[in-house]
Amino acid sequence: MSVKVRLDQIPKEKYSLPGNAACPGCPHMIGLKIVGKAFRGEATLVIPAGCSSIVPGYHPYTSLDMRVIHVPFASAPAVATGISRALKIRGEDIGPVIVWAGDGATFDIGFATLSGSAVRNEDIIYIVSDNEAYMNTGVQASGSTMYGARTTTTPILGKKDRRKEIDLIMLMHKIPYVATASIAYPLDFYEKLLKASKIKGFRFIHLFSPCPPGWRFDDSKTVEIARLAVETGAWILFEYAEGKLTISPPSRIYADKSKRKPLREYLELQGRFKGISEEDLKIIEEMIDENWRVLETLSKIYS
Repeated sequence: MSVKVRLDQIPKEKYSLPGNAACPGCPHMIGLKIVGKAFRGEATLVIPAGCSSIVPGYHPYTSLDMRVIHVPFASAPAVATGISRALKIRGEDIGPVIVWAGDGATFDIGFATLSGSAVRNEDIIYIVSDNEAYMNTGVQASGSTMYGARTTTTPILGKKDRRKEIDLIMLMHKIPYVATASIAYPLDFYEKLLKASKIKGFRFIHLFSPCPPGWRFDDSKTVEIARLAVETGAWILFEYAEGKLTISPPSRIYADKSKRKPLREYLELQGRFKGISEEDLKIIEEMIDENWRVLETLSKIYS
């Protein structure tokens, strides 16, 4: 099943409205804008605690022109499951039920309900808008924080733990759809949302979302940094569907390491990596190479 979209086919209507409380350059609002357009506002968002609980504003003055329910941190997949099942019992088709969560709710606090819903293959779309730390409560490291990054809980030497490979974990749940996306590649994200909507069961999309205040870069560079992550090979766009795993078009060229931009170019724009040692830089490069080897191997297994 291939879903190809031209730019002129994307709706001009806006379902994520201006006048919200997001920080300048916030990646979540870019992602939510694309989600709104993909489903023309006909989606039910279940949002656990995090930045996206705050920035839309208070009812009835919310900036999201979609159905939204805000829930406690760990409960989002369970609540989404209940809504999805209730809609089916009532025979109502009002668009997909979507969990829109951050990395803390996904990698750490909410992982149990995420895993349980995936194992049951609940009919929901789960999107993690990943800014690699607990930004809403003060930039504490999460299970997603990149090795070497300085946060308020790893302030001196930077994080020394590997990040959890959530995509591979979800892939091993044997769910029908797993994909990575980036706010720097809106058309790729849009097409993956449409494709996910045509599949029944549990669908997982991991959206790369650089955070200006948490990563300490100028808020005009959100998209530039997100694009650099792909161009340096640090973020790999891929998709698993119908039993096949494929590297997505924007990332394919970077399977050839010689085509990638220097990793330093990506890290130097982020204050969280200021003063990173040559040893840590080498470790990160080795982790990136390993991720490529794993995904390329999986693409041959699931071909």
